[in-house]
Amino acid sequence: METCRKPCGRGGAHEPDTAAVRGHGREVPSMDSDDAARRIRAAILAIPRGEVAGYGEVARRAGLPGRARLVARMLSHNDDPRLPWHRVLRSDGRIALPEGSDGYLEQCQRLRAEGVRVVNGRVAGVKARATVDEQVWGPPD
Repeated sequence: METCRKPCGRGGAHEPDTAAVRGHGREVPSMDSDDAARRIRAAILAIPRGEVAGYGEVARRAGLPGRARLVARMLSHNDDPRLPWHRVLRSDGRIALPEGSDGYLEQCQRLRAEGVRVVNGRVAGVKARATVDEQVWGPPD
């Protein structure tokens, strides 16, 4: 048994293969960190030049729904210059790095070089992605 780091109200002990899944409201496939990183990298590499995706969308495409923070953590440790990290944004189209930082300026420059319009740290024309309910039933009244 492993001890869960999240307060789950069930004593905090879970079987090792389900420690990150049970009792936390989402089903996430059990996989090792290398497999998760490989899937996240593949999802980022699949974002076409001139397009962007949110951290959560990258996680969904990688088969890791609800793991946007894992995507952000993986990108923060990235040392592969070929990975188009600059195409990953917050779900509302904003750049996640602190405004004016070197990373922020580099991300803006890289996106603009690909023809993406960036205005005040936000990619123009990007809105938060619709939920599955909104895609099926339409926007809320």
